[in-house]
Amino acid sequence: MDATSVREVNYGADEAAMQVYLKDGETRALKLGNRGPVHYTSSGKLHPDIIEAYWQYGFYIFEGVYCDKELEDIKTDLRDILERLPIAKGATLDAKGRQAIGANCEAPTLFWSKPLADPFGGTDLANGRHPVKMLEPTPATDAPKEIVYLILGSLQFSDACLRAYGHPDLLAIAEGINGPDFTPFSDAIFIKEPGRGASVAWHQDGVTHWDAPDWDDGSHGFNFMMQLYGCTPANGLWVVPGSHKMGRVDIKELVAKAGSERLPDAVPFVCGPGDLAITNRQCLHGSFANTSQDWRVTLNFGCHRRRSVLGVAGGGLHNAPTVYDETRIQKRSRIIGYAIDARRQRFPNEKSFQYAPFSENDNSYKWDEEAKASMKDYNLLDLSI
Repeated sequence: MDATSVREVNYGADEAAMQVYLKDGETRALKLGNRGPVHYTSSGKLHPDIIEAYWQYGFYIFEGVYCDKELEDIKTDLRDILERLPIAKGATLDAKGRQAIGANCEAPTLFWSKPLADPFGGTDLANGRHPVKMLEPTPATDAPKEIVYLILGSLQFSDACLRAYGHPDLLAIAEGINGPDFTPFSDAIFIKEPGRGASVAWHQDGVTHWDAPDWDDGSHGFNFMMQLYGCTPANGLWVVPGSHKMGRVDIKELVAKAGSERLPDAVPFVCGPGDLAITNRQCLHGSFANTSQDWRVTLNFGCHRRRSVLGVAGGGLHNAPTVYDETRIQKRSRIIGYAIDARRQRFPNEKSFQYAPFSENDNSYKWDEEAKASMKDYNLLDLSI
C-alpha cells in the first residue's frame, strides 16, 4: 500500500491555485509551535506547555508516538480489512466470497463515496453541519464507482487498532486534557486512497452543548488521529486554529468571503508515520479530495470529559438518542480496559496506563476470545454529543 499506480488526477482549472494554497498552508502550520514529542513533568503529568498550546490552537501534533513494529502490525490488519470489504455497496460478500466486514453488524460501519467526491457537503446529512460542498475533481476513468472512505466501530475489526488505542502516551494525553475520568466517544478509520479519497466538507463537530450555559472551549471533546502513513497538505486534515473558541461558525459566510473552499486562515496537519494528532471537535475543520499519490490512513479515537456526557441526552448522530448514565458510560469505557490489556499482551515490557475509573472501582478487563466476541456492535454504545 505504500506505492500506488493510480492514474494522476488534479483540480483542473483550480490546480495552480490549489498547489499554492497547499504550500502556503504547510508553511503556516509549521510555524505555529504546537508540535513535538510527548513529554511530561517530573511528576509524570502531561507537560503544561503542551496543554497550553492545545488550548490556544485547538490541536497538537505529537511526533513519533508509535514505533515501526506497531505500525507494521496495523498495516497487516489494514490489508486484511481492505480485502474483506464488500465487493460493492450493499453487498454481503467480499472479493473472495467470504462474509464481508460489517455485513453482520447492526451498528453503522461502512461509509461509501464516489471517488474524489464530497458525500456530505451541501446536504442535510449529519444535521446539515457540512453546509458547503467542496470542489470535486474528476476521477480517472478507471476508478471504481464507489469506495469505502470511513469505517466506524473499527476496533472490533482489528486487534492492532485496539492496541493502538491502549498506548500509554495516548491515554495519558487524554487524562491531561480531559481529566482522569475521561470517557470514550467513538472510533473510526479514515481512508484517503491516492487519487480517489473523498473530501470532508468544512464543519464543526458536536451537537448538544453549543447553547448550554456552561459551554466552553472543551465541551464537545476532541479526537485523536493516529497517522499510519503520515499525512500531507494534499491528503490531511485542515483546521482553522483557535476556532474551537468561537462558538458556532457561519461556514457559508466564511467560504463566500474567501471566494472558494480554500479558507485563508486554515492550516493542514503535516505528520510522519506514527505521529498522533489531537484536534478539538469544536474546531472548524475539513479535508480536500486526495488527488495526490500518497495514502492517508487515520485511526480516530474520540475522547470526552465525563461531565460533558454524564446525564446528557446524546446527539443522535452515531446511534439512537438516549440519556447517558453511569451504566452506559461504564459499558462503553470497557473498551479502554480491553485495549490496555491487549497492548500489555503484545508489549509486555511497556508500562501500562492506569485508567482511574477502573482503578477506583477495582474493575479488571482481560483481552481474550470472549472479550473479542463481546466487541461486536460496541459502537452502538458510542457517547455522541
